Amino acid sequence: MKIAVWDTYVKRSDGIIMHFDILVDSTLQDAEKVFRYGQAYLDTKSFETEKLTSKECIFCHVERPTEALTTEIETNGFSIIEMENCDE
Repeated sequence: MKIAVWDTYVKRSDGIIMHFDILVDSTLQDAEKVFRYGQAYLDTKSFETEKLTSKECIFCHVERPTEALTTEIETNGFSIIEMENCDE
């Protein structure tokens, strides 16, 4: 498996910009599904954020995942790598 990395920046209600990557199987071509995965992740946060759209989330590159990432993506459809400001 190869994974597609979607680079994502979303503004929180406090004005801080969150940065995270959404990782999916590289064969997934439906951007709206990637956005839904990202929104599902945002829904787990205790703070409000702006809506996730193509403006905030863009395809970045393809890479080979670790075995653990492969398992997570096969199980959940996606994985998230938190980069900046993803916690309170």
